Amino acid sequence: MVRRLIGLPDFCWSIFIFPLLHGLEILDTGEVVYRETTTNGVVTQAVILECGSTLPDVYIWGFTKPGTDTIRAIVYNFGKGPKMQKLAETLGDLTVISNSASLSITKLPLDAEGLYTCQALYDTPQGARLYYYYVHLFVLVPVSKPYIVLSDSSPVEGTSMWMRCGLEEGTGPINYTWEQETREGSVSTLAQTNISVVNITWVTRNHTGWYRCLAKNQVNQQRSDRIWLDIIFGPDMPQIDVTPYSVTERGYSALERETVSLMCQASSNPPSQYVWFYNNSQVYMGPQLTIMKILRMHTGHYACLAQNTYLNTRSKKTITLTVYYPPDGTPLCSIYPANNYTDLALWCFWEGGHPQASLYWSPFPAGNNGQASSNVTLIQRGPDTANNSVFVCHGSHVSLNKSTSCSTRAWIPPGAPQCFAYATRNNEHLMMSCSWEGGSPRALLWWASSVGDMQGKSEENANVLVLRSSTIYSGKAFVCHAQHPLLAMTKTCMLKLEAPVLVTQRSVVSVYEGSDVQLTCILRANYPTTDITWYNNLKQRVVDMPKKYLLQRAAAWSNLTVREADGLQDSGQYWCSATNAVGGAEIPILLVVKRYPMPPNVTISKIMYSSRQRSDIDLEWATNTDGEMTGFIIERSWAPRSGRIREDAILWQTAAVDLEQDVRSYRIGGLDPTGLYAFRITAVNHRTIGHPSEPKTPGERHNPT
Repeated sequence: MVRRLIGLPDFCWSIFIFPLLHGLEILDTGEVVYRETTTNGVVTQAVILECGSTLPDVYIWGFTKPGTDTIRAIVYNFGKGPKMQKLAETLGDLTVISNSASLSITKLPLDAEGLYTCQALYDTPQGARLYYYYVHLFVLVPVSKPYIVLSDSSPVEGTSMWMRCGLEEGTGPINYTWEQETREGSVSTLAQTNISVVNITWVTRNHTGWYRCLAKNQVNQQRSDRIWLDIIFGPDMPQIDVTPYSVTERGYSALERETVSLMCQASSNPPSQYVWFYNNSQVYMGPQLTIMKILRMHTGHYACLAQNTYLNTRSKKTITLTVYYPPDGTPLCSIYPANNYTDLALWCFWEGGHPQASLYWSPFPAGNNGQASSNVTLIQRGPDTANNSVFVCHGSHVSLNKSTSCSTRAWIPPGAPQCFAYATRNNEHLMMSCSWEGGSPRALLWWASSVGDMQGKSEENANVLVLRSSTIYSGKAFVCHAQHPLLAMTKTCMLKLEAPVLVTQRSVVSVYEGSDVQLTCILRANYPTTDITWYNNLKQRVVDMPKKYLLQRAAAWSNLTVREADGLQDSGQYWCSATNAVGGAEIPILLVVKRYPMPPNVTISKIMYSSRQRSDIDLEWATNTDGEMTGFIIERSWAPRSGRIREDAILWQTAAVDLEQDVRSYRIGGLDPTGLYAFRITAVNHRTIGHPSEPKTPGERHNPT
C-alpha cells in the first residue's frame, strides 16, 4: 500500500521506506489527495513552491522538464532531514524552508521552468494520508528596453512603411503601445497592439514626429528611446504674399519708390529652396524678395519656384506686379527752328508714367495753349518774338501732389560769326571754319564765295568747309553767312587767303669763331597761319639741339641761335622757309664765321729746377711781339738723354692751361726726379692757337758760395 502510494520502485522501498515506517500503521482511509497550483517566478529572482501547510512525515520533490513525461527527484525527506539530489543544482539556489516541505529557489534560471511534484505522507490519527502537490512553475523574463526599427526613416509622402518595436528578451504575451510626439510637444497614442510591427500603408506629412514604443508583459514595462520619423514631401503650390497689399484686375500694384516685399511659402520637407524670376530671368534666391524703392522698370511677371532638392520636385507660381509712377524727372522744353529758320517751334516732352501726363504752354497766343498729353509743339512767329523771350511748359500727373514745369528761352547768339582757316597735316587740305556758338535755337551757317556761290552745305552752330590745297586760292575771299529765326537779316564774316611772305633783318650775318649767333626770320603775309622752318648750311632741317641749335618761335617770327660757331662747320647759307595751303616761300641768310688773329710767338727765357730734389721747376717766358692773345698753354714731355730734341718724335702732355695773358712765370711740381723733361709754351687767342716755343729742358740751380 505505502509503496503504491509513494510510487517508488520496489528496490527503493525496502531500502528507504521500511526503516521509516517502523511503528507506523498505514490504513486505507480513502483516495489520495491531489492539489494543483501554478506559480510564476521571475528569472534571477526568488520563488517559493508550496508543499502543504504543515511539514509531512515523508515527502519527495520531483521535477518534470517541459516536453517530457519523466519525473526526477530533486529532494526528499524520509524523516532524517532533506536530501538534495544532483538535479537540484541545475534549478537555481534551491533550499527547503525550515519546518516545512516548501522549496525556496533564488537566482531563478530559465531551466527551472517545469512541473514540480511534491509527494507528501502524513501520519494522522486516522492513519497515513498521501498528498500530491503539483506546482506548475513558469519562469518569466522581464521585457528588455525596446528599440525601434524603421523600414525607412525618411519615407516619402504617399508611400508605405513599417515600424517594429524590437526586444532582446521578454516573456509573452507582450503588449505594445506606440506614442507619437509632434514638434510642438503634443503626445498622442498611435496604436496599441500585441504585435511588435505597425504598418502605415499611406504615409502623410502628419506622421512626422518623435516616436516611442512601450513594451509591457506581466513582469514589467519598458519605453524605448524616441526616434525621429522625417516624412519627405512637397513642395506644395507656393503662396505669394505681397506687402503692401494692393490688388488690381491684372494682379498686384505698387507705387514707385515704395519698398515692396514678396514672400513665397510652400510646404516642403526638406524645406523648399526658393528661386525668384523676373520676366523669366532669375533675380534672387530665398523665400523673401524685397525691392527697395521699387521703380517703373520693375513692372512685370514675378515667379516663385519652390524646389525640394531631395525629391528633385518643384512647383511654381507667377503673379503680375504693376508699378504706378509719374513720368521721370520734369518736362523737357526745347526750341527748334521752323519754316526755313524764320519761325520758332516750341516743343515740350514728358513721356512715360501711368497714365500719361498733361502738358500746356504759357504764355500762348490767341487762346491757343498747345495743350496735349505726353508731348506738345507750338509754332511761334520768329521776327515777332523779342530776344530773350521765356516760354513755360506746365506738366501735371495724377500721382503727383503738385504740377511741375520747364522753361525755355529764345535768344540770339552773342556777337557775330567768327571765321578762321587752318590746314591739315602736310598742308594737304585747307579747312575754313565758321562758328557762331550759343543762341536758342542755334543759328544756321553756310559758306559762299566772294561772288555769292554757295560752298559745301549748311550746318548749325559751326560749319567747316574743306578744300584741297592749291595756290589758286591765294588772294581769294570766302564769306560765312549766319541765319537766326529772331533776325530778319543774316550776319556774315569773311576770310581772305594769302600765301606766306618772309623777310629778314640781315641777309648776311658774321661772327667770330666760338661765339653764339642769332638768325632772324619774319612772317609778314600768311593765312592760314603756318610755322617757320629752318634749314642749316647742309640743307638739313633744324631741330632743338641745346648744345648746337636753339629755336625761338612766335606767331609772326622765328629766331635760330647757333651755339659756339665754328668756322669750318657752321659757315654757309641758312634757309628760312614757310608753307601753307595756298603757297610757300623761303629766304637765304648767309652766316660768316671769322677766326681770331694769330697770337704772338713765345720764347722760354728761363727754366730751372727749384731745388736739389728735382721735383719742381720754375719757368719764365716772353712774347716776341704785342699781338692779341687771351692766355698760355704749358706742355711737357720726356726728353732724350742725348742728342737734339725732335718735336715730331715727342708725345706732349698738357701741364698747365688757362694761364692769364699777363702771366710770364709759372712753377710746375710733382716731377719724377730721375727723369728728364722737356717743356714748351704756346700763346692762345680765343680759339686761335699760336706756334709753340722751342722746347727746353731744365737746368740745375746752383746756390752762390
